[in-house]
Amino acid sequence: MSRIARGTLTRVPPLNLGNQQPKTPLDAERAWRATAPRAADTVLFFDFDGTLAPVDDDPTAVQPAPRVLAALAALAPVVRRIAIVSARPVDFLRDQLGGLAGIDLYGLYGLEHSHSGGETVTEPAALPWVPTMSELAEQARAELPPGALVEFKRLSVALHWRTAPQLGDLVQEWGRARAERLGLRCQAGRMVLELKPPVDRDKGMVIGEIVRDAGGAWYFGDDVSDIKAFAALRARAATDPDFVGICVAVANPETGHEVADAADLTLDSPAALATFLTQALPHLT
Repeated sequence: MSRIARGTLTRVPPLNLGNQQPKTPLDAERAWRATAPRAADTVLFFDFDGTLAPVDDDPTAVQPAPRVLAALAALAPVVRRIAIVSARPVDFLRDQLGGLAGIDLYGLYGLEHSHSGGETVTEPAALPWVPTMSELAEQARAELPPGALVEFKRLSVALHWRTAPQLGDLVQEWGRARAERLGLRCQAGRMVLELKPPVDRDKGMVIGEIVRDAGGAWYFGDDVSDIKAFAALRARAATDPDFVGICVAVANPETGHEVADAADLTLDSPAALATFLTQALPHLT
């Protein structure tokens, strides 16, 4: 990708909803300068897989990139909130963050959440779908060929084909057919198709609710589901000229170009994100 310099952050065209003039600074340094006066009223949002952690063939083996947790711990007291908004369950995110204090967790695209280490709260409308998801996972394991990985998340089922790319069309056809039959929704991702309840919760809705009274926000993401989060920041900025919203894409060979085209700035890896966050701290303190 020509727009991406290894280990650096670069400018890409913003998603311009409603023909609004972009208000985002032109580079990372200016973005942090604009954020600094309102740091205590700024929320930092992060996707997990592909953003804070490199994607792995085995989704259960994913670990945060080195120095990411230390960077989040250093930034948490400086900003209003740090929130992880992920397709993973809250319990998984809590384990991966190693008890990091002061971080809000939104799992399964917002169907679950936990604030600052508190109890996990599930969206009530999703609970009746747990048996359906359990049965779907068993059916997928029985009917999909070897090489397809079935990840059961209680409130959703993710069908992966990363280790068997040749199965991609078959897995997607199977998943979409089951979703239509059961009345489920599909979320495409990086060599994965996720089937989830027909409940109106997604990353854009989560971000939109949180930033209603915030002075600024950054969102870091790598997948197509993160574009809705970018759009939520654009919409908030369109209603408030003083709001500073920065959309950052973490590039990858699968969805990187599409996500980068919707972002203001682009990083080339979770490791580069860790470096960027570490270097950002002096700008905010």
